[in-house]
Amino acid sequence: MSEEKMRYSDEELDEFRQIIQAKIEKAEADLAVLKENFANDRNNGTDDTSPTFKAFEEGSDTMSKEANSQLAARQEKFIRDLHNAINRIENKTYGICRVTGKLISKDRLRLVPHATLSIEAKNRQ
Repeated sequence: MSEEKMRYSDEELDEFRQIIQAKIEKAEADLAVLKENFANDRNNGTDDTSPTFKAFEEGSDTMSKEANSQLAARQEKFIRDLHNAINRIENKTYGICRVTGKLISKDRLRLVPHATLSIEAKNRQ
């Protein structure tokens, strides 16, 4: 009789931790770029005070800032979810579906390391 595995081994959890840490580093770097673009820290020119007629450009700049703001918020949520995944690794509950209680497949966790639902549970939604 083969007993169904209840959790991932410490070696497997360490592999996932490395994947997640790499994703956190990349996501934080991407967030820094988004915040820098949103804040316009580099631009000390007089573009915003010159008396030219450029309504389309101003609208475009506003839309771009709004889009960057939304991307930054989404990136912050992604980083938070990755940190929560690290906490689950430390608690040895990582990779366990919160609906079915079964292990989430390794392939899914490698692609979406912050996943808390198995494909089976996700399809039920």
